Amino acid sequence: MYEFMPTPTRSPFRWNGRPPRLVVGILSGTSADSVSACLIRISEQSGRTRVRELAFHQQPYPAGMRAFILRNSLPGASSIDVVTRLNAAIGEFFGETVVRLCRRARIPLSSIDLIGSHGQTVHHLPNAGPMFGLRSRGTLQIGDPSFIAQRTGIVTVGDFRTADMAVGGQGAPLVPYLDALLFQSPSRSRLLLNLGGIANFTVLPAGRRPRDVRAFDTGPANMVLDALAERLTGARYDRDGRMARQGRVIAPLLAWMMSHRYLSKRPPKSTGREMFGAMFVDAILRRSRRASPEDLLATATEFTARSIGDQYRRFVDATVHCDEVLVSGGGTHNRFLMERLQEHFAPIPVRSVATEGFSVDAKEAILFAVLARAAVLGHPANLPSVTGASRPVILGKICVP
Repeated sequence: MYEFMPTPTRSPFRWNGRPPRLVVGILSGTSADSVSACLIRISEQSGRTRVRELAFHQQPYPAGMRAFILRNSLPGASSIDVVTRLNAAIGEFFGETVVRLCRRARIPLSSIDLIGSHGQTVHHLPNAGPMFGLRSRGTLQIGDPSFIAQRTGIVTVGDFRTADMAVGGQGAPLVPYLDALLFQSPSRSRLLLNLGGIANFTVLPAGRRPRDVRAFDTGPANMVLDALAERLTGARYDRDGRMARQGRVIAPLLAWMMSHRYLSKRPPKSTGREMFGAMFVDAILRRSRRASPEDLLATATEFTARSIGDQYRRFVDATVHCDEVLVSGGGTHNRFLMERLQEHFAPIPVRSVATEGFSVDAKEAILFAVLARAAVLGHPANLPSVTGASRPVILGKICVP
């Protein structure tokens, strides 16, 4: 199925035979709440890529592992030996999750052509900074794909973001490649909104080409909401936004949150836990010591919805007026957040990607399956108009069992 070329070429890896058809995508998001794995069938019909979701599985990390990952993702809170061991442990766990997925789907591992793994982000530094006379930017996703390849016996592609950063890009967001592939409409301009730990959206102008696509991270989605719920109540998240619905927005706190410097920064841009993680949550709690959990969650929910609407109006609406908003990611399950989004986007309809035949939790896992396929076939998969990269590049590193 694959071989290495004996002489150097632009792409020394060559995939032999038919293009991969059964592919698994796997990742854990910035919230580190679980590992998501999706098995898809990819085909080409009439010049278009078709994706069919066959099986999806979410596997929570072992007890205590999520908190350990988040703690060791903070600047100054970890050590090189811990991160090294964690890199291997997460790789092992991802490999086991692929095995579980195939068992649940009753599909033998031997029939899977390829795995694409995003890994677990522990740090993301998209803006170039000085180091020993050099200008460098970087990102670190752990869960080494070599462990996945060896545990499953399947070619695995991982570390998708660094190639884009090496040519001046932000390394994020990557999901616009999938959005343009699956959701482009000849007659309707669409906004594809993903509510993971971080919120990001893709703007798909009606009938345009991929190079016309725009996308960027808008700020936090579940990251701040989940952290507040856990600290204030001990729950992992505010189910359906029930507590937030009972609270009242704290106007001065919301105004402070909306003044965050990230919201005024022009795209291309990306963000993560470094900007909206524990230190941001600490600042929220310091500013509102006497507030009830309900009021804090109501304010944070309003911040998420309002900041997304603000970013659309500030950076998109003047050039592309969208006809509809399609939402994916874990935040789609938060009914109150979805209602607030509809309020801020009205009269533009806001609906789930489930109406397009895709489960709301599987989209990012599908992305990394599609990116892995592009990598082994030698197809560039970053969008420079989105990430700010100087040119298209092949994303990912290929690990052979």
